[in-house]
Amino acid sequence: METVEMNSVSLKRPRSEDDVANADEIKRQKISGKSKTENDSGQSIETVAEQRDKSLLEDMKKETISNEESEEQEDEELEGSDEDGDPESFADMMKHGLTESDVGITKFVSSHKGFSGILKERYSDFVVHEIGKDGRVSHLDDFSVPVDDEDPSEETFTVLSDEDKQRLEELQLLKNKETSVAIEVIEDTKEKRTVIHQAVKSLFPGLETKTEDRDGKKYIIAYHAAGKKALANPRKHSWPKSRGSYCHFVLYKENKDTMDAINVLSKFLRVKPNIFSYMGTKDKRAITVQEIAVLRITAQRLAHLNKCLMNFKLGNFSYKNHPLKLGELQGNHFTVVLRNITGTDDQIEQAMHSLREIGFINYYGMQRFGTTAVPTYQIGRAILQNNWNEVMDLILKPRPGAEKGYLVKCREEWAKTKDPAAALKKLPVKRCVEGQLLRGLLKYGMRNIISAFGIIPRNNRLMYIHSYQSYVWNNMVSKRIEEYGLRAVPGDLTLKGATAVHIEEEDVDNYTIHDVVMPLPGFDVIYPKHKIGEAYKEMLVADNLDINNMRHKIRDYSLSGAYRKIIIRPQNVNWEVVAYDDPRIPLFTTDLDKLEGKPLPVLPTDGKFRALKMEFSLPPSTYATMAIREVLKMDTSIKNQTQLNTTWLR
Repeated sequence: METVEMNSVSLKRPRSEDDVANADEIKRQKISGKSKTENDSGQSIETVAEQRDKSLLEDMKKETISNEESEEQEDEELEGSDEDGDPESFADMMKHGLTESDVGITKFVSSHKGFSGILKERYSDFVVHEIGKDGRVSHLDDFSVPVDDEDPSEETFTVLSDEDKQRLEELQLLKNKETSVAIEVIEDTKEKRTVIHQAVKSLFPGLETKTEDRDGKKYIIAYHAAGKKALANPRKHSWPKSRGSYCHFVLYKENKDTMDAINVLSKFLRVKPNIFSYMGTKDKRAITVQEIAVLRITAQRLAHLNKCLMNFKLGNFSYKNHPLKLGELQGNHFTVVLRNITGTDDQIEQAMHSLREIGFINYYGMQRFGTTAVPTYQIGRAILQNNWNEVMDLILKPRPGAEKGYLVKCREEWAKTKDPAAALKKLPVKRCVEGQLLRGLLKYGMRNIISAFGIIPRNNRLMYIHSYQSYVWNNMVSKRIEEYGLRAVPGDLTLKGATAVHIEEEDVDNYTIHDVVMPLPGFDVIYPKHKIGEAYKEMLVADNLDINNMRHKIRDYSLSGAYRKIIIRPQNVNWEVVAYDDPRIPLFTTDLDKLEGKPLPVLPTDGKFRALKMEFSLPPSTYATMAIREVLKMDTSIKNQTQLNTTWLR
């Protein structure tokens, strides 16, 4: 993914080992609201309320690999380990998670002194605008609907009762044995019948209608024209030839990820999610603006959803002849607020100038590796080793730390019985990775783990091995920067078009660090000719893998490899320090605020707190957290930030 999913955390400078040693005594102290504490140098810093830790836990639980797919199931409370039934503190649960150094993130490129700040104290402090392949930044600034004489009237959306809609949906989705649904026409007129015909056909694609007389009353009869093949597939002859087949629109969403949003839209439109297309997935805990395309759904129907959806707005409608393709965007533009910063004006200026002029190390961010005690890269490594018992064990075994209660029970049952059916009974939600693997084991047996694992959706399976590639890349880039610094050296790699070539001694002065790329391991890449090339081989040998044989007996798991720039210099970097008193007020206006005519927030000239408002644009597959990490000089892992927020209290 090209954007960052990061929860509200207070990003503070680490304290001394003596402070950490006091953790057991301190961790049970109650936090009520924000309080002040001092570090060893006497610097005053903010701590974060216990309530935010609970919110962080709820959001974090939804980010684990077990919950990649959309789930309607309510999050269950985590069960604590205390015999008295008191839940573990959030810091206790996260102490088993990963830190940046665990995944190879160890270096910085700038020389300024770091400072503290709170990222995503409110999800509205993190705004993402998609940049299309033409370089245009997506904005929601127009709710109008393209005029089309063939669009149904507004009455189409209100003429059917809720009961009629329920029966029609069940007919459309073949959920009952009925072959038709009869709707009585009250206040019978030809115009009324026409509106009902239009309503059924436009709101329930795949259904046809006819009028019948029954006992002296007029009924509209809805039925399937072509059985299952017609399901959610609008009839071709019903769509004007002059109109593009795809309705493109801008989706503005708050605190919801892209797939969840599309699932909600599909449910309200009564269509399958696969008729939607998009260029990239966007964060959950943020306000994001991106382009979506949908096959043969009118702008009028989409605009009608603005009346009934929470945390969504749709606009900027247009008809085109093509869908959108994943990855065909130029990147994303970020607007980020870091609240309650402690840095001096000079520190902030140095940090932001460095970000604009030099950039940051293009590490894969922490969300690439999961948030539980079993990192995704370990499962990926086991897949590449063809060690399927290890794959099964890593996914299903009990693990310490933060997880949903029913997952804990499922893992305990698995450890005790090794019975897929018994473990599956502990899961109310079967679409998580654990549930899918258990269903596969139930179907194919314990001796055919490969087929059982294959039940997990392909993207989720590939995520594991991509995580391992990212783990290797991060470690190698840290070694490269430690060994050779921020300059191009002979033996480095650079791209000529799409082809990687080595930088030769006589040409080295023609290149800078911004030209250097490094490979993700695979069978179709070359490696640096200096020490780091050997370091790749050594790392893979230590993991029982052969760098010269990255083809897997199962084609899906064969890694071709790729190249990635080691330093990214953000574009359109701007920043401003503002003062504020109330942590609840927004510090800038969003697209929706502007459409609704909301005024700019009035900020004091000398408030109690200071915030850094920063804007920058990044290419796809780069992580905004890594840019923020470079500015603040801190560890972005949930484990580290949680310990800082909940443990170091006075």
